[in-house]
Amino acid sequence: MNKILQISEIGSPILRQRSTAIANISELQLDELITDLIATADAANGVGIAAPQVAASMRLFIVASRPSPRYPHAPTMEPTAMINPEIVDRSGELVAGWEGCLSVPGQRGLVLRDRAIEVKYFTKHGELVRQELTDFIARIFQHELDHLDGILFPDRVATSTDLIAESEYMKIAFD
Repeated sequence: MNKILQISEIGSPILRQRSTAIANISELQLDELITDLIATADAANGVGIAAPQVAASMRLFIVASRPSPRYPHAPTMEPTAMINPEIVDRSGELVAGWEGCLSVPGQRGLVLRDRAIEVKYFTKHGELVRQELTDFIARIFQHELDHLDGILFPDRVATSTDLIAESEYMKIAFD
């Protein structure tokens, strides 16, 4: 049965640690964690979630873009577990976009990210995937990869004026 896991919030030491690579992808517990991460992101209206956000210090995250109250214009994709993910190449074209985070409730920040990236990761079946991601999906990947390195989106804002309350973001984004 899927469990909704407790999400660690800013200030929790695990969110500032570099997570450990996963050596044995076929572990049964990993499959259970992936299922629970997907359920947790869904319940919290997240478009992604990283293992450290649920106190599991391993290089695993879920990208699960879909429209939600937090991201009404998000593209739809199947939730995808990405194990030991890496960025192989970057477009160099930086674009600013507003980001939120389940571990930083009530805030949004304007963050520069590469518009397009080439990535590689392993699936839960141990298959190596290499693909190009663009726009919002590329932003999610970069945000979640930061979690694996102990970086939160407020660390990426250029100035303190680029950090706003979620309620203010909703006014500017959807009015």
